[in-house]
Amino acid sequence: MFHANSDLLTPDNSVVILIDHQPQMLFGVQSNDRQTIINNTVGLAKTAKVFNVPLILTTVASDTFSGPLQPQVQEVFPEQKPIDRTSMNAWEDENFLEVVKKTGRKKLVIAALWTEVCLALPTISALKDGY
Repeated sequence: MFHANSDLLTPDNSVVILIDHQPQMLFGVQSNDRQTIINNTVGLAKTAKVFNVPLILTTVASDTFSGPLQPQVQEVFPEQKPIDRTSMNAWEDENFLEVVKKTGRKKLVIAALWTEVCLALPTISALKDGY
């Protein structure tokens, strides 16, 4: 009988989180080709969908600065409204945190546009909280 290692990511123990994949946030990215970033993000979203892994979409200041979620990403989950935040650290947003907790999963696969802020801050906070 196969016993999965609890440290491994599986469709049953993980959740995919996409943070701040928005036009104005992408505009400042110079480290990689912007279209490649969009394609890779869409690929991750489609992978989550195919394996029935919960996916959380979140944006920051979509109405006032950063714009809506990249349309190519939104097309993968057209029925899902991104959680819009005012804080840079997604983990500090109560609505976002509530949705993460509701999944009941402790393994987070986080893809964020800016590693230094969008990814690092919630990752450090999540690790502190036992994720």
